[in-house]
Amino acid sequence: MSESAVIGPFGASTIGSVKVPGSKSHTNRALLCAALAQGTSRLSGVLFADDTEAMLDAIRLLGAEVEENRRDLSLQITGSGGCPQLDESTIDCRSSGTTSRFLLPVLATGHGAATLDGSKQLRSRPFAEQVAALRSLGCDLQETRALGELPIEIQADGLAGGEIEVAADTSSQFVSGLLMAAPLCDEGLTVRLVGTPVSRPYIDMTVEVMRNFGVEVNKVDDSTYVVPPSEYKATELEVEPDATAASYFFGAAVITQGKVRVDGLHKRSIQGDIQFVSVLEELGAKVTWGDRFVEVEGDRIGGGSFDLRDFSDTAQTLAAVAAFADSDVEISGIGFIRAKETNRLAAMTAELSKCGVEITEKPDGLLVRPNKWLLRGAVINTYDDHRMAMSMSLLGLRVPRIEILDPDCVNKTFPEFFDRLEELRPRAQERSDVAAVVAIDGPAGSGKSTVARRLAAELDLPHFDTGAMYRAVAVAALRAGVDIEDADAITKLAERANVEIHERIVIDGVDATEEIRTPQANQMVSVVAANPQVRRVLVQRQREWATGLGGGVMEGRDIGTEVFPDALLKVFLTADLSIRAERRFNESSDQTFDHVFEDLKRRDQVDSTRQDSPLLVAPGAVIFDSSGLSVEDVVSHLATIFRGLVDD
Repeated sequence: MSESAVIGPFGASTIGSVKVPGSKSHTNRALLCAALAQGTSRLSGVLFADDTEAMLDAIRLLGAEVEENRRDLSLQITGSGGCPQLDESTIDCRSSGTTSRFLLPVLATGHGAATLDGSKQLRSRPFAEQVAALRSLGCDLQETRALGELPIEIQADGLAGGEIEVAADTSSQFVSGLLMAAPLCDEGLTVRLVGTPVSRPYIDMTVEVMRNFGVEVNKVDDSTYVVPPSEYKATELEVEPDATAASYFFGAAVITQGKVRVDGLHKRSIQGDIQFVSVLEELGAKVTWGDRFVEVEGDRIGGGSFDLRDFSDTAQTLAAVAAFADSDVEISGIGFIRAKETNRLAAMTAELSKCGVEITEKPDGLLVRPNKWLLRGAVINTYDDHRMAMSMSLLGLRVPRIEILDPDCVNKTFPEFFDRLEELRPRAQERSDVAAVVAIDGPAGSGKSTVARRLAAELDLPHFDTGAMYRAVAVAALRAGVDIEDADAITKLAERANVEIHERIVIDGVDATEEIRTPQANQMVSVVAANPQVRRVLVQRQREWATGLGGGVMEGRDIGTEVFPDALLKVFLTADLSIRAERRFNESSDQTFDHVFEDLKRRDQVDSTRQDSPLLVAPGAVIFDSSGLSVEDVVSHLATIFRGLVDD
């Protein structure tokens, strides 16, 4: 088992097609119905992962004959043809909630004794609602460790059936299990839902699969299902690709402003989690719905409020995407996911907070207040929850040093997840439309100039300090006695000043290398850079420089957003404000630390809110927090990302 996996930032938009495995939810429903059916069923597109292996082992114990073709992702299952005969076996459901909650009512319809058990994680998940429902039908159940939890011993002698009420606001799996057992009851079963159901599309999926296997299910109203006694009949069934698994790759497209296609999914999908695509569309993504595919293309990520009650397994994906949004994202209707593999609300709050995301756990969901400037790498606990590992990996596509602990927990539903994610990594040879520029933006004191110079040397590329251009204009104004607030005069000065930027900075033939770094220049440069007419003059010069040299490393405030939005690699270099202030303070003894701190805080406000070319994180840029890192560390990380883009 791997101890951790470090996600390397993509550094560019991802474009490609992903093959996702079959739906776990669809597979496990089909496996159980096939095992109870008369005859031989043929299933294609099935998922082979830990959760479905648990169900396969279980149905073999119940007497089903299984022939596997893992290469073709297909199974032939010859069922037992009715209620199971129990032989005092212990059925290990591993960590699979669907396996355990689907099996318990089915075992209750059988004859004999059995014990249902699972992993430490599964033992901690609630079963009380389902246990109470089955006892009300006359089933003899005994929890041997703790009330409402596994292990559970079943002494079965068939179930008469009748009518039952079950709370539907805890888990749809309780309802699905009772429905699949219903046709095996002597009198059938009427199931009445109490409370507002969670994840209703999963109940709808159960009904659909039961009908595929020849069982009649009557939905009287939104809260009542009537299933008469009947037999499951063998059938052929194709399992859909997993819509929840696809959500991570659609999220990757949005986060990197790329384009990802998944074949086999469509608007008419049996899976409720396909609704996640519509959420991404509301956030600003472009979505193409094909007859047999879905394609998502990223753009700027907006904000909004989203009720995910019916597709809560995508809540963690949305929370990860929200970290890169331009405004607040509220996720509601998901309070019940505290009882999933882990307390998912608490877990996402803890892990996203580590990464600099302002996130609040609410009674019924999460509120994310994104600030991309604050994003940073972290070591991510996954809590033995596959969805924690997959969703938090998405941050690593743009934030260096995201390390996922216990990455093998994805084996529960998607063993090849990290391989599929890596296959989407972009390569420069596939992007002939981009400029061969490394664009480094960031706030004052983040180390842009030093990092850019050393990165250029490391990569053997030309370097150009665009910030020095604006500083040079400020110094030229100081020399000429021009009022810095006189926009027209400063623009004319920018047009006529002869600024040479090489190893030394020369203005109209006079060396100004040290002069442009004085406190006076620091005070004036934000005003100069906020002048839209000056920016138009200097941006054109910057483009001409890079085009003439065939690319290079450029740094400033708007390289990735305005000057070269099609740069090969865009980076937003940042650091904690106090660390940036300390760096600036150490460069000059003319000011107190407090003065430097307040000056940087003021400049951040001016730079990020100016009307023309504000300091923003460029779409798709790698967000690199250099706090606590040496320049050498930062350069090494960025050089690795760049080489990953250009090397075969």
